Amino acid sequence: MAWYAYCITEKQAFPELLRHRKPIPFESVSGIAGNQVFLYPASDLAVIVSEHCPEDTQHERAALEHARVIADCFKTSTVLPFRFGTVFADDDSLRRSIRSNQRQFLTNIERLRGKAEMHLKVVLDDCCREQIRAYAHTQTGPGREYLAQLRENATLQRERQTKARAISVQMHRMFSPLAEEITCRRMDSGKMLLDIAHLIEHKSVERYQNKYSSALQLMKDCQMQLSGPWPPYHFVHRLTTRHHHQGHPAVPQPAHA
Repeated sequence: MAWYAYCITEKQAFPELLRHRKPIPFESVSGIAGNQVFLYPASDLAVIVSEHCPEDTQHERAALEHARVIADCFKTSTVLPFRFGTVFADDDSLRRSIRSNQRQFLTNIERLRGKAEMHLKVVLDDCCREQIRAYAHTQTGPGREYLAQLRENATLQRERQTKARAISVQMHRMFSPLAEEITCRRMDSGKMLLDIAHLIEHKSVERYQNKYSSALQLMKDCQMQLSGPWPPYHFVHRLTTRHHHQGHPAVPQPAHA
């Protein structure tokens, strides 16, 4: 039987598993396409799975349902999310993967216990958009003028990076996360988007939300959006061992983002 995998957690979080060596129904959670979810014991860990049917992951809400199962489990235990679409071909494949990565799983669970991820989107004006566009249209052939334009363009790019870096540093000082992951990209509108994931203590969520309210008042030139608390998607170390199943345990892009 093939198993669709949602996440890994500690077996001790589910006392009912201590009396079982085979998967047992996880009655309070329903999986993709309403499938029955099971707690699959594997050494000191439990894998949250459901029986796999290839058609189930094709419908448009499948990724959201995958994320919902992980979020439901996160309410009661520390979780290590699997990438959407991770399938183990059979019991042996699942057990082999857990066994070969067990030390890393346990290390990550210990590191992330009691912690949550907050997700910030910060939209700001691209300070150099018009200048860069102008230089792109006026570049001529080889010569001093062309080289000067290249240097000026590089300078503008550095100014853009400097502004994004300054905002991210300001965010770090305001929120003081335990860890952070930041990406920056240009949007179709021409603005810049900072995508910031902060790892915090779960008990500090309310304090973090209060800091966000203060940030909204202080940073009038930015548009900000906050979501969370979420399972710590961005802070699970990528697993290096691959096995013969579709997908592998890794950090997915949050379906809620």
